[in-house]
Amino acid sequence: MRHTTRTAVMLCAALGLTAAVGPAAATPAASPPAARAASVRQATAPVLVDCFWHARVRPGSFVLACGDGNSRLVSLHWHSWGAGSARATGVNVVNDCDPYCAAGAFHRYAVTVKLDRPQPWKKNPRVQHYSRITLTYPGDRPDQFGRVVTYPLWN
Repeated sequence: MRHTTRTAVMLCAALGLTAAVGPAAATPAASPPAARAASVRQATAPVLVDCFWHARVRPGSFVLACGDGNSRLVSLHWHSWGAGSARATGVNVVNDCDPYCAAGAFHRYAVTVKLDRPQPWKKNPRVQHYSRITLTYPGDRPDQFGRVVTYPLWN
């Protein structure tokens, strides 16, 4: 009888311990897939999508005019790259298209670059991409450009 009582007490203790530990261990696995995906999305900074639909992080150059290459950013030095925005300095190389683009000359302009408005990328909705670029010219700029110009970025 004494052996049976001791066995019953040990079984009850083991079951109590399992009940206490079981739910705590199961909690991470119980997170819904959408919550896990959102946390992954938040942990990864957005990307910059180039003309060839490649995701880039802190690229050294970037083509703004995909059709003809008449405007591109070069010598980019990134000062920040975060969840909400990215900032760099560099050079905007722009064709003056005078008298027409094929015969035009390229000119270089110092520029600061800001990327922002991250959104899900259509090619891979789990990845955020910057959807807007703002260029600020601290000195000279192309004749047809304002001191600050903002463009939507492709998705």
